[in-house]
Amino acid sequence: MLRYKIVPVTPFEQNCSLLWCDVSRKAAVVDPGGDVDRITAAAEQLGVTVEKILLTHGHIDHAGGTAELARRLEVPVEGPQRDESFWIDALQQQSKMFGFPQVETFTPDRWLADGDVVTVGQEVLDVLHCPGHTPGHVVFFSPTARLAVVGDVLFAGSIGRTDFPRGSHADLVKSIRGKLWPLGNDVSFIPGHGPMSTFGEERDSNPYVGDYA
Repeated sequence: MLRYKIVPVTPFEQNCSLLWCDVSRKAAVVDPGGDVDRITAAAEQLGVTVEKILLTHGHIDHAGGTAELARRLEVPVEGPQRDESFWIDALQQQSKMFGFPQVETFTPDRWLADGDVVTVGQEVLDVLHCPGHTPGHVVFFSPTARLAVVGDVLFAGSIGRTDFPRGSHADLVKSIRGKLWPLGNDVSFIPGHGPMSTFGEERDSNPYVGDYA
């Protein structure tokens, strides 16, 4: 069974997630934006072994702690999709822009594409390329746990910003309606910020992408 714990990090209160396989106790850290000590302490407290880092996209509040965490734990980085490289290459610039401590850039060990899968212990997650907020944004979906980690694509009652370079409102809406809704109304999702929700709840009431919007 896939388990999860949300560990809010950075002044942006970004939902970094620990996902782990109950059988093997192997874990992945999704979107380590910063506060690396807090993330490693949470893994230790849970008694899980982090085997990789997964990234939804390259904004600093999601990716800023990646290089430090990967070096400290000696684990590979998987994701996002290759079109996100310009955001990752600009991490130092982003840190100045948003008043973050200086961070290191990095190159993921594996770029992901739509239809790929990633593993967490014995659990398998599907990769969905969902551009719009950023061009190379990906979503991780567990069909067995009925859980999606959606980064900044979708929020409870809202959607991701599209006013950043290479953002697209039309692409974002298409990603949500074309890639996420078909997964099922019963799917719970961890957004990049704020509380969890379900796709069914958002289809029912989200003013931007709901069925009645």
